[in-house]
Amino acid sequence: MAHVCDVCGKGPQFGNTISHAHNVSRRRWNVNLRPVHAKVKGVGKRIRVCTSCLRSGKVVKA
Repeated sequence: MAHVCDVCGKGPQFGNTISHAHNVSRRRWNVNLRPVHAKVKGVGKRIRVCTSCLRSGKVVKA
């Protein structure tokens, strides 16, 4: 299952891990998702929402 917020569509970001010896390897920063029972079009539904959407009030909990 993809790490994508159901409200804003935010996904993982990609970059490099760089060690002290400057060895470079690929890594990813996943989104902080939480399963929430929220109202979607007036109906309670279980969705996966990032914590920034929860804190900003974009989600109405059911």
